[in-house]
Amino acid sequence: MWNRRRALRTIAAAGACAVLRPATALAQSRAILTRPIPSTSEALPVVGLGSWITFNVGDDPVARDACTDVMRNFIETGGRTIDSSPMYGSSQEVIGYGLRKAALTGRVFSADKVWISSGAQGRDQIERSRQKWQVARFDLVQVHNLLNWQEHLPTLFAMKGSGQVRYVGITTSEGRRHRDIEQLMRSQAIDFVQVTYNPVDREVEERILPLARDRGIAVIVSRPFGEGALLRALMRQPLPPWAADIDCTSWAQLVLKFIVSHPAVTCAIPATTSVAHVRENMNAACGRLPDESLRRRVIAAVERV
Repeated sequence: MWNRRRALRTIAAAGACAVLRPATALAQSRAILTRPIPSTSEALPVVGLGSWITFNVGDDPVARDACTDVMRNFIETGGRTIDSSPMYGSSQEVIGYGLRKAALTGRVFSADKVWISSGAQGRDQIERSRQKWQVARFDLVQVHNLLNWQEHLPTLFAMKGSGQVRYVGITTSEGRRHRDIEQLMRSQAIDFVQVTYNPVDREVEERILPLARDRGIAVIVSRPFGEGALLRALMRQPLPPWAADIDCTSWAQLVLKFIVSHPAVTCAIPATTSVAHVRENMNAACGRLPDESLRRRVIAAVERV
């Protein structure tokens, strides 16, 4: 994180931006790239905000206010999707604190998870999470790492049917249980799947991403930077000059643009505690995206590192 902070330079924030689909909220006259959720065609900005580790700051008032600043700047620069989980320590309470303090509640796409072994306690956990976020309802609830999906998915489908949640999804962390994910994508009427994907972790390109396109399932990409390890390695090398061809001024933007340029990907959710980083990340949701030739160059450049 500190290497990235030292390497960060002035981020180009102006200029015309190529558009997949313009978001309603624009920041600094930029058109934010969006992708439609296949089941409804609702548009989401292609870069969101994760909260794993970064928002687990407990009751520290200074750290909570710093997270609030991250969320405020995320929304101001055109972001919308914020993702969390009961697994993420105090992250849910910190999100709720920040949304209330910065008056952002009505401007976010709230994505959370159910993560409890007891199916009977799933609804109660979701309600506790909702109260921590202080939202009227979640936009998306996902079964975290498929924990007891057999009981939780019917609960979520019933909640969706009654209007208590808007979308239903499943997740897997770090490439685990891809076969089970694929089976559920084929057999269950889910709206979202959350997986890990970046230029060095491309296993989902083989089956899961094509299946998502075929089945009309939105894809959220978690851990786009490998919890920072990928960027720390890349920072040791200069950014390739051809990165400017797709409006990138940093390795973080190059990695994010590689991810969201895949046609099956709906949104990537990098996590950060830095306002500078969240603004840098949101610049990856603007401008030109790599074509197939440039995607191969990104892979080659990252693999050399």
